[in-house]
Amino acid sequence: MSPSVRPLLQAARSGLSRGRIELRQGFTHAETLWGYLFPTVVLLVVMFFLRGAKVPGTDFSLGAQTLPSTLGMTVAFGGLVSVASILTVEREDGTLLRAKATPNGMFGYLISKIILVAGMTMISVALLLVPGIFLFDGLMLNSLSAWLTLAWVLLLGMVATMPIGAVFGSLLSNPRNLGLIMLPIMGLIATSGIFYPITALPGWLQGLAQVFPIYWLGLGTRSALLPDAMAAVEIGDSWRHLETVLALGGWAVLGLALAPVVLRRMARRESGSSVAARREKALQRVT
Repeated sequence: MSPSVRPLLQAARSGLSRGRIELRQGFTHAETLWGYLFPTVVLLVVMFFLRGAKVPGTDFSLGAQTLPSTLGMTVAFGGLVSVASILTVEREDGTLLRAKATPNGMFGYLISKIILVAGMTMISVALLLVPGIFLFDGLMLNSLSAWLTLAWVLLLGMVATMPIGAVFGSLLSNPRNLGLIMLPIMGLIATSGIFYPITALPGWLQGLAQVFPIYWLGLGTRSALLPDAMAAVEIGDSWRHLETVLALGGWAVLGLALAPVVLRRMARRESGSSVAARREKALQRVT
């Protein structure tokens, strides 16, 4: 093994171990558990009350149609918001600076956060999907192709959104600024066909939604779990798998190209004095 590769492998193993530990520790904290359960319960209640409504032009339950969409939304939210939140918080408390001071520490740090956020996202997806299987009829759950489609959409969705979330986290100066990305993301969720067929929206909103990964994640998860007949309420009367791969793949390439550059720039600017200054500002806001 090359001497230059061995330290990276050690850092990767350290990152994997740290990510697993942080994920496991989350189950011991009431705040983290509440963060898993509260949004899940709210979404399930909303979908439960929608199950009596019908998707326009069909006899299919709107609640059942919404369930797959929320799985895609969960992946997008985890990749974009959770990653950004973790980076901004750990910049302020000095965790990032300590990682920077360790040989290959930033590489191991990023591996640990990928494991943590991916694990959190999959737990959130499972908490929605498992009860949803019993609450809603009409989902295509007995097909291997459905589960394979769901798997590649979720995996590609995480690759497409997590690097962009890292870019957001690198650009935000402190956790109080998370609202700068939260509000636009909530707006995109509302206009991306997550809770209602996108074809009911004006054409310009449909075009805008298709620029961003949230729409394609929702479309991909719907294509996995809904009957083929439900493609009739989608744009072009099709699940558009090729376009989904191209759109999410494009965001993945963009994020993977930008994230290392922005993260390196952020890491170079980190110092003991900058961390101390942020802590001082935080204490002033509290007092």
